[in-house]
Amino acid sequence: MSEIPRLSRRTLLGATAAVPLALTLGTGTAHAADSAYAMVYFTESTNLGDGTDYGLHLAVSPDGLNWTPLNQNNPLVTPTAGALGLRDPFLMRKQDGTFVVLATDLKGTDWSYNSQYIHVWDSADLRTFTGYRRLKLHDMTTHSWAPEAFWDAGRGQYAVIYSSVNSSGHNVIMVNYTSDFVTASAPQVFFDPGYDVIDGDMAVGVNGYNYLYFKKNQTLVAARSTSLNPGSFTEFSAGVAHGGTEAPTVVKSLTSGNWWLWGDTYTPNGVFYAWQSSSLASGTWTALDQKTYTQPVNSKHCGITTITTTEYNNLLAKWGAPAWNRLKSYNFPARYVRHSNYAGRIDEYPIEPYKDSLWTLVPGLADSSGVSFRSVNYPTRYLRHYNYALQLDANDGTSTFAGDATFYRTAGLADASWASFRSYNNPTRYIRHANYVLRIDPVSTATDRQDATFRVGY
Repeated sequence: MSEIPRLSRRTLLGATAAVPLALTLGTGTAHAADSAYAMVYFTESTNLGDGTDYGLHLAVSPDGLNWTPLNQNNPLVTPTAGALGLRDPFLMRKQDGTFVVLATDLKGTDWSYNSQYIHVWDSADLRTFTGYRRLKLHDMTTHSWAPEAFWDAGRGQYAVIYSSVNSSGHNVIMVNYTSDFVTASAPQVFFDPGYDVIDGDMAVGVNGYNYLYFKKNQTLVAARSTSLNPGSFTEFSAGVAHGGTEAPTVVKSLTSGNWWLWGDTYTPNGVFYAWQSSSLASGTWTALDQKTYTQPVNSKHCGITTITTTEYNNLLAKWGAPAWNRLKSYNFPARYVRHSNYAGRIDEYPIEPYKDSLWTLVPGLADSSGVSFRSVNYPTRYLRHYNYALQLDANDGTSTFAGDATFYRTAGLADASWASFRSYNNPTRYIRHANYVLRIDPVSTATDRQDATFRVGY
C-alpha cells in the first residue's frame, strides 16, 4: 500500500500529530480494581474513503493488546462545535472516579486549521457522554493538537498539555491547569527542547520520576523529571520507530511489571506498533511480535486507560461486539484474510477497501456445526474452494456450493489458542495460504501448520 503523504503533518512540520495517553497514578475516589482496558480513537482509511470518521470511537480489551471495537466500530459521539470533528482523543479517569475525554478540534487533514480550543466530554461510565463543550486554551493563531491531561497533586489541579506553535516558530508542548475542564489557567510552555515536538504523553510518579513521551522527527522519545514543573523535563531516551511513527501511548500492564509503548505509523497511514519494557528508567524498548496484538480496524491516534471488570462487561452489554470478524495470519501477522477480485488471499493491513477483510461467520451452509464465511461488502457471496483455491462466489443454492463453503473450526494447528479450518467435503484439507493466496491443502509440515493457523478477532 503506498503512502498518502497528505495524511501526515510531517509533510508540513517535520513532525506529525498524535495521540497521547497518560497514566495518572494519583489517589482519588476509591473504585474497584481495574482489570481491563478501554481505548478511544478516530478512524481513517488510507485513501480517506470508506472507514474514515472523525467522531469518538471506543474499544475494550481484557488484556490491553487485542481490542473489540464497540458500536460496530461506529462513533459514539461527534463534536457539534468548532471543526465538527476530532482527532487525537484522550481518555482519563479523574480523581472522582468518572472519566473525561479530550480531543483535538480538527476534522480531516487540514493541518493549517487553527483552533485555540479542544473538545471535552464527561462520562460517568463510558456508556453515555455528557456536558460536551470546547475548552479555550490560548489566544495564539495556531492549533491545539493532541491534548492530554494528568493530575498534578502538588498543584491540586489537572494539567492539560498539547502542542502549539508559539513565538519560537516551532511546535512546543504547552500546559494549562484546570479543576473542572471548563475553564483553564493561562498557558505556559511545558517542554521546548528547541526543535519541533508534538504528541506529549505522560507517565506520572514512576519510581520517583515523571516521564514525558513525544514525537521527535519520525521517532518516539522520552524526557523525564523528578517534578512536574514546566521546563523541568530533560530528554534521555533513544528513539523507537517503525517507519514514520507518531502518537506515543504508554500503558502499564495490569498483570505484569511490563510497560507497553504504542506508536501510530503514517508509512502507510494508521498502522499501530507496540514495544515493551520492564523499566521506563532504562529508556529502551523491545518490539512486540504482531501476533500478540491487534488494533481496531482503521484506528488512528489512540488513548488508553484501565477500567474495571464491571465497566468492561457493561460496555460490551451496552454497545455489543461487532457482527463481523477479521482473520489474522499466524506466521504473517501483518496480513489478514481478504478477497481481491473475488480471490481469497492474505494482504498487509491496512487494506483498501477495508471491508474486503471483514467476514460474517455464519453457521455452515452444509452443516450448521461448521462455519461459512460471508463477505461483509458482498453479502450474497461466500468464501468457497474451487479446484482447491478459495474464491468469493455467490451462493447458488446447490449442495456442492454449500459443501465447498463449509469448514470446521478446530484448535489452531500451530497454536491451539488460534484457529484452523478443515474443509467439510475434503476433510483431509485445511484452509492455508501459499504465496499469500488461500487454498485448501493437506497439512503435514510445521510450515503447513503455520500457514493454516489464523486468529479470529476484530
